[in-house]
Amino acid sequence: MGIYTTVMDEVALYTGLSPTAFFTILAMMVVVYRTVTNMFVSPEDYNKPPVVSTRGNIRFDDDAKPAAEPVQLGEITEEELRPYNGSDPSKPILMAIKGQIYDVSSARNFYGPGSPYAMFTGKECSRALALLSFKPQDINGNLEGLDESELAVLEDWEYKFMEKYPKVGQLVPSQRTQQNEHKEQIQDNFDVGKEEAK
Repeated sequence: MGIYTTVMDEVALYTGLSPTAFFTILAMMVVVYRTVTNMFVSPEDYNKPPVVSTRGNIRFDDDAKPAAEPVQLGEITEEELRPYNGSDPSKPILMAIKGQIYDVSSARNFYGPGSPYAMFTGKECSRALALLSFKPQDINGNLEGLDESELAVLEDWEYKFMEKYPKVGQLVPSQRTQQNEHKEQIQDNFDVGKEEAK
C-alpha cells in the first residue's frame, strides 16, 4: 500500500492534478492517440491493395444487366430528340450540347426523371450550360449574346461530356430533315422506275 500512496502523492506533487484527473487525462490521450493513428496507413500497408468490407448493404445480383450499347441515332431534329428525356425506360436518356447528342443514361441518378438535371434531357441545352442556368427559357441551343467567359464554360461542359458519355447523333434543323426525306423519296421513286424499265 506504501508504493500506491507514494505514487499518488508524486503524481499530485509533480503535475498539480489530483490522481483521478491525471489518470482520466492520460486515458483520454491514449484514446485520441489511437484514434488519430488509425486514420493513417502504416508504411508496411501503404502498397497493399485496399480491403473492401462486406458488412455494408452491398448486393450482388446475378440478374444484373450489362450496360447496353448506345444506340446511334445519326441526324435528328429537336422534335425527334424530345422523347429521349427518361420518361420511357425503354429509351436512352439523351441531351445535346452544341448540336452533338450524348447518351447520359449511365448517369440516370443525375439526368433521370426527378433528378437534379432532368430538365436538360431530351433537349439542346448549350445556352443553359454556358450561363449555368436552370431557367426553362435558357434551355436551348441559342449562343447569341454570350461572352467569352460563358463560351469557355460551355466548352468545359462539352469536353466533360465528350470524355464521359458516348456521342450518339447530331441535331439538324427540322427543315433539313424534311429535305433529306424528300430526296430519299425521289431516289426511291427513281430506283423503282429503273427496276420497272428493266
